Amino acid sequence: MLEIVYQDENYVAINKPSGLLVHRSFLDKRETQFAMQMLRDQLGQHVFPVHRLDRPTSGILLFALSSEAARDMNQVFIEGKIEKRYLALVRGFAPEHVYLDRPLKEHLDKIADKFADQDKAPQEAQTEFNCLHQASLPIPFGKFPSIRYSLVECFPKTGRKHQIRRHLKHLAHPILGDVNHGDNKHNHFFFDHFGLQRLMLFATRLKFVHPYTKQEITIRANLGEEMLNICAQLGWPSSEQDYQ
Repeated sequence: MLEIVYQDENYVAINKPSGLLVHRSFLDKRETQFAMQMLRDQLGQHVFPVHRLDRPTSGILLFALSSEAARDMNQVFIEGKIEKRYLALVRGFAPEHVYLDRPLKEHLDKIADKFADQDKAPQEAQTEFNCLHQASLPIPFGKFPSIRYSLVECFPKTGRKHQIRRHLKHLAHPILGDVNHGDNKHNHFFFDHFGLQRLMLFATRLKFVHPYTKQEITIRANLGEEMLNICAQLGWPSSEQDYQ
């Protein structure tokens, strides 16, 4: 049963678990569960995804309940009239505030994007980052006497593939558990020490003006007990309200 965090007559949002694909893909033929099909069966009606969320990322995933509602919400995304907030647990002491404007070359899949333009110019990409908490564990690691972590608030202004993950890698603060853009030595230590093996990126808030009611809508998703337990171990606040 998926956790529904928002629903009206036009839209429904779930708190997608890490590891769950949004919809069927021939690139993952072995998978049997998909958020779109699960939500369709749960509601007993068709649903239409209006934005993407990477498979390993957890948090708010918004669907429309009709093709018309999907079209109108897609326009909200296209026009950038939506605020997306993520929280990321990263390596190192992140700076207090960074606005990164760094174009990203599109990552193409060898199979799915076989006929795509391989020489496409980098696309503009901007992300705002705020460091909320920092922690240091007195455990030597490599040439460093301790291990440092930060909890970073992320506001992507554009929607490029893996944008937050790639921008944080550029800042030398990769997300824990990121096998594509992260630090695998730290990933292994993190799993051994905390017992959690997943990408530590959470889509926690979505804010927009409803296309039909014209009211401002704010949707929130909880981090979950596993992340809150890690926050407590790092000496940070450990209740959901502290991260809303």
